[in-house]
Amino acid sequence: MENSEEYLKELQKLIRRVEIRSKRMASELFSGEYHSSFKGKGIEFSNVREYQYGDDVRAIDWNTSARKHELYVKLFTEERERTLLLVVDGSASMQFGSRERSKKALALELSAVLAFSAIQNNDKVGLLVFTDRVETFIAPRKGRQHVLVILEELFRFKPLSRKTDINAALIFIRYALRRQSIIFLLTDLVDNDYEKGMKQLNTRHDFVLVHLSDPLDKALPLSALLDLEEPETGLRLTLDGGSRRKIERYRSEQSRVYEELRQRLRRMRIDSIFLDTDRSFIGELNSFFRYRERKV
Repeated sequence: MENSEEYLKELQKLIRRVEIRSKRMASELFSGEYHSSFKGKGIEFSNVREYQYGDDVRAIDWNTSARKHELYVKLFTEERERTLLLVVDGSASMQFGSRERSKKALALELSAVLAFSAIQNNDKVGLLVFTDRVETFIAPRKGRQHVLVILEELFRFKPLSRKTDINAALIFIRYALRRQSIIFLLTDLVDNDYEKGMKQLNTRHDFVLVHLSDPLDKALPLSALLDLEEPETGLRLTLDGGSRRKIERYRSEQSRVYEELRQRLRRMRIDSIFLDTDRSFIGELNSFFRYRERKV
């Protein structure tokens, strides 16, 4: 019982630290950019006021004007409320991190910043965590307490499966989200055959792929023997890390794979952000929001 209480206290401290840092980043760096990048669904009537010189005559409310015997114009506001769904890969490969931070930790930090940016704009936030199945779904709601529920789930999450099936998540979203939403998919893409599902969601929603990678995904160090394990299958491989030729071949092949992925996403017209566990995501996220603002 005592260990359980200590764990809860430490968990609450950790969530509080993430909340403080994420709220500051959301307020100072991303709240306005988030709002500009993901516009509301349209405009809605809010009120009327007396006509002033220079007002657009097309905005005149003729019914009100006739009743009050003065010219009145309609006022409109942006129908702002949106839904943000964070879709987080919870498979075994996301546990990997060769430096201070794992892919899972990076996904959690980014999710926190996006969630606080959303609620500062009065949007709803939801969470879906998947492996080769949908393991957790928290329906979108508003407010700080709801975001803390989402963060606690991400901290506590322990997958039932080690594997990845992105399509399982995409199919679930198609039926769960009836209204147009903002979807951030955070994954290292250790999977195949997800293109069709992404394209289908992209036609209905604001869909963004966030690709997470570790430095060792792209290049291996020159060393002695390297004992490697595929996290989702458990298959082990020993590689001669002292061979410059083999190390360079690995780096070259990974570079080709990443470039092909970028080109494929461009052809699919999928907005994407590429993040590394050994670097801050602030610059990349800012660049993405600026791109989105120009696009919308």
